[in-house]
Amino acid sequence: MARTGLGLLVLAGLGPAWLAGCGTPAGAIFGPAEGAPVWPPPPDEPRVRYAGVLGGSDDLKPGKGALQGLGEFLFGAEAPKRMVSPLGVCTDGRDRVFIADSNAQALLMLDLATREYAEWKPPEKVARFAQPVAVTFDPAGRVLVSDSAAASILAFDPQGKYLGELGRGALERPCGLAVEPGGGRIFVADSAAHQVVVLRPDGAEAGRLGTRGTGPGQFNFPTNVAFDKEGRLLVSDTLNFRVQVFDRGLSPVLQFGRKGDMPGTFAQPKGLGVDADGHIYVVDANFEAVQVFDGRGTLMMTFGREGQGPGEFWLPAGLWIDGASRIWIADSYNQRVQVFDYLPGGAEP
Repeated sequence: MARTGLGLLVLAGLGPAWLAGCGTPAGAIFGPAEGAPVWPPPPDEPRVRYAGVLGGSDDLKPGKGALQGLGEFLFGAEAPKRMVSPLGVCTDGRDRVFIADSNAQALLMLDLATREYAEWKPPEKVARFAQPVAVTFDPAGRVLVSDSAAASILAFDPQGKYLGELGRGALERPCGLAVEPGGGRIFVADSAAHQVVVLRPDGAEAGRLGTRGTGPGQFNFPTNVAFDKEGRLLVSDTLNFRVQVFDRGLSPVLQFGRKGDMPGTFAQPKGLGVDADGHIYVVDANFEAVQVFDGRGTLMMTFGREGQGPGEFWLPAGLWIDGASRIWIADSYNQRVQVFDYLPGGAEP
């Protein structure tokens, strides 16, 4: 007998009680901490702990209703949706994670509460993604996506409605972006212009920071930006192999790092973030690792190595640290986002 016919007999003969048993509750997205990898390893006190991974719709561990379970019994389960090349990641401060998936040419929205996995794109007749590389969430509730090939920032409302482009004509190859705390201005690392371009919330140009060069306040292919809790601007000055820090008046006050293959040096610094205690995290795409510095630029620890396991990376790119100091890293060639928790302890990690 065909599988469908057998399923109909089961449906007719076993009734509602059997159908109820086809459903399953939602699972835990991030598992228990016990046994999870930590850095630094024992006997040192841990400061970073692996929390889990998001690589596709199945990693959201959605529950199944009875009818869905029956449908999978009759026709087979639908293949999970998977990330292609996540380059940027952010959260909205609540339950939603946003991922700029470059080769999928989409903004992915993962809701940790409802377990929804959705692709957001502009209407085809209006605009389209070419190469989304970074994403952030602004105080107005907008999701802003940097599209390096389209030379603009695409904006969406919290429900995924496309709101339009920002920065058209002012940007050459926008990469990382961050919103000024308390001010709303949008700071964009423009790699081709070798500058940080400042946009007003409406997208109009408000100023520029830097020129091409190696001196303080100059850049060579900057790729990412972030703000610390003091309102200082941090810039991954990627091909100068350093991070630069600017005060609230946008004057250079600190730089750290140089080209090299030892801890504290960089090969390709990219994603940036700052935890609740002011520690600066820098993703190095070539080292397949994250280095952690104090607010003065002194190296404190590293975590990660090349590979595909927990805490291992393959060309990592974007980094986001949320309000609870949970660390989200776009592990691009492993086609996933890895998630870590900062473990505050003493004064230093």
